[in-house]
Amino acid sequence: MVKMGIDLYYTPGSSPCRAVRLVAAALGVDLNLKLMNLMAGEHLKPEFIKLNPQHSVPTLVDNGFSLWESRAIMGYLVNQYGKNDYLYPKDPKTRAIVDQRLYYDMGTMYPAFSDYYYPILFSGAPEDKSKYEKIAPAFDFLDKFLEGQSYVAGDRLTIADLALICTVSNFELIKYDISKFKNVTRWVEKIKSEAVKYEEVNGEGLKAFQSLIDKLLKN
Repeated sequence: MVKMGIDLYYTPGSSPCRAVRLVAAALGVDLNLKLMNLMAGEHLKPEFIKLNPQHSVPTLVDNGFSLWESRAIMGYLVNQYGKNDYLYPKDPKTRAIVDQRLYYDMGTMYPAFSDYYYPILFSGAPEDKSKYEKIAPAFDFLDKFLEGQSYVAGDRLTIADLALICTVSNFELIKYDISKFKNVTRWVEKIKSEAVKYEEVNGEGLKAFQSLIDKLLKN
């Protein structure tokens, strides 16, 4: 493992944090994990805001260099520490497809989960059926991306797969049935078996997220 002064400020339940950790594991980069208690407002402390004025997680600090936004961090880790570029290919067209999938994750798949479920979870809002109905189209896009290929951006695992598996796995927590999306179902099982430290990072992270859900819904 590559171990340097690389700190990751994170929460285990956060899917963007999980994605960064999966990329680090794939690269053999050993992160110094800095657990943040967002419910206690640790991300609002002056010393953290100095690192990241947007006070968000994940935040990476690599020997004095601060970076936030998970997809930017994932790309940086590959560019800086990858022994090769297969996780984030340098070929302009191939990289453009990886980037497109990352933007799809950020702009379509992740909001399909958060826009529907976060108001229920964090604000006690009633279920909004119109938001629920946006989930299936998001999965339909992903299913089409995977038609005839093993990974979301082609024939090799990339950071787009590791980002999306963390987002897609969130839907397990709301018991959303993805079985009708055959390509997605196949891909999920493939990435679960291939991603380095999947269970340690994403499996345990989902359990942490479930614990938070149980706590919030009990109150």
